Amino acid sequence: MARNQSPLTVWSQYLALRTVSGFMHCFDVEQNLQTAAHIGSLFYRLSPSRRKRVLDNIAASFPEWPADRVAEVARRSIQHMFQLFMVDAMILARRVTETSWPNYTRFGELKGTLERLIRRQPTIFITGHCGNWELLGYTLSVVGYPVHALARPLDNPLLNRWLLGMREARGMRIITKWGATPILQDILMSGGQVAFIADQNAGDQGLFVPFFGRLASSYKSIGLLAMRHQVPIIAGFARRLDGRFQYELSAMDVINPRDWADQPDPLYYITARYNRAIEQMIRAAPEQYLWVHRRWKSRPRHERLGRPMPRRLIAKLRTLPWLTSQEVDRIVERSNQEAKASHPAVPAGSGRSSR
Repeated sequence: MARNQSPLTVWSQYLALRTVSGFMHCFDVEQNLQTAAHIGSLFYRLSPSRRKRVLDNIAASFPEWPADRVAEVARRSIQHMFQLFMVDAMILARRVTETSWPNYTRFGELKGTLERLIRRQPTIFITGHCGNWELLGYTLSVVGYPVHALARPLDNPLLNRWLLGMREARGMRIITKWGATPILQDILMSGGQVAFIADQNAGDQGLFVPFFGRLASSYKSIGLLAMRHQVPIIAGFARRLDGRFQYELSAMDVINPRDWADQPDPLYYITARYNRAIEQMIRAAPEQYLWVHRRWKSRPRHERLGRPMPRRLIAKLRTLPWLTSQEVDRIVERSNQEAKASHPAVPAGSGRSSR
């Protein structure tokens, strides 16, 4: 839940952000994006701990990349982050309206998305912290297809109220995470659409699925909702074009109920597949991903205990049709290495002895 803050802290944060927002509205959007990028570069140089996290995450996800490319993508990802928070978030409601949205967004490959919207069919949309995740549901709402998005409320109630008003200005509805499940179920049962940012770390009790060759903890709720209501999951993202306030909206994958119907573990299949779709989004624009967040923070139980990967988990990985045997072997080997690193005195074997 949100942390309690003193009134002085709440008001000082709120007034500071409103002042910066008003000041930046005095300048051209492209100029503001350049300014935000420069501030991002400064932050990158002056924040060694976050810089290291970004570099480590990128290097681990793209082990074939040379160090100079890793560093370049790391720096640009921080620039993109500042452009999102300092510029895009502040101008979205003013710039993208019912009449102006074609000036700033265009549709790429949507894989049946518009058809479902036009027919008012229940759908689960997911995206990751790649490109402009706020723009997706907002644009769909602007063009006449309101989306209900799940989001965590900000700790500062004044900032939360202000930003919530901007996000809901054109028809999108924000649902806070606390007690959201019954609301989401009602929306789907009435033919509505719900949206999730689906690449957050779900903690030690999450479902661990492959993400860039490593196991990553993911929430079970998305797959459970899809299975219960037999609705498809559409994975899409908004990619920034040429460093400007211009975006292309595309669907990377559509996971239909028939796709998981015959799977030995439908929930694992769904969760692994939408994580694969998010990985594909990131590979399409790695400099636009929020590499600073701790996607791989939580580790599966066998790694925490310093044990080899259980055979049942290896078997689940081998049921995923897009993974080759060599890719599964690399995931297992990497996990066993992490288990051994967390408990150097405990040997981490090949995974054959653990159940």
